[in-house]
Amino acid sequence: MRVLVIEDDKLLSDAICQSLGSLYEYERAFDGEEGLYLAEQNIYDAVVLDIMMPKMDGYQVLFSLREKDVQTPVILLTAKDGIDDKLRGFKLGADDYLAKPFHREELLARLESLIRRSGGVLKESTLSFLELTLNLKNRTAKIGPMELSFAGRQFDVLEYLVRNKNIILTKKQIFDRVWGFDSDTTMTVVDVYTSNIRKELQKGGYDKYIKTVRGIGYMISDGGN
Repeated sequence: MRVLVIEDDKLLSDAICQSLGSLYEYERAFDGEEGLYLAEQNIYDAVVLDIMMPKMDGYQVLFSLREKDVQTPVILLTAKDGIDDKLRGFKLGADDYLAKPFHREELLARLESLIRRSGGVLKESTLSFLELTLNLKNRTAKIGPMELSFAGRQFDVLEYLVRNKNIILTKKQIFDRVWGFDSDTTMTVVDVYTSNIRKELQKGGYDKYIKTVRGIGYMISDGGN
């Protein structure tokens, strides 16, 4: 699971990321504009968003995300604990609210609850697409009773496609989600892995469901053909 931390106080950002490190992958931004740019990629399971920041405050970031239909769960962080501030955040589409200072355990508990409610990995042990089933705990895949073999990031790419079935994912979204922004490899790796996934799915006749959207990316769709 991936969490985006948008917090301009570097000491607090460091502390939050240290808390997340053993449970989540994370990216971070130190101002609202950078945070909005990253959050718009829609590759995170949750966003931890400070309100008082340079360039754009957290309310503006949240408004822009929801206006663009990015529905990633958001926890607002703020030194303000007044009811008006909370109501403003919730009206803009925040999912939870945490006032500073807070305990590490409370942040982690709220993140876990948030991701579970939103249908993230913590809630699910399996994903399915028609008769294709992915077991997220032991990272195995089947089409009906037929077992398939997807190694490492092949499974991650297929999981991301299945989670977003019937939705076009750009190559950049797939690359950033599976390999990360700071990966040394190139985006062509997405094509290689998708090709290998198709070859394995071909055993059950499911390769036809991985659609190439020329010049954009890929999707898994039950339209068939």
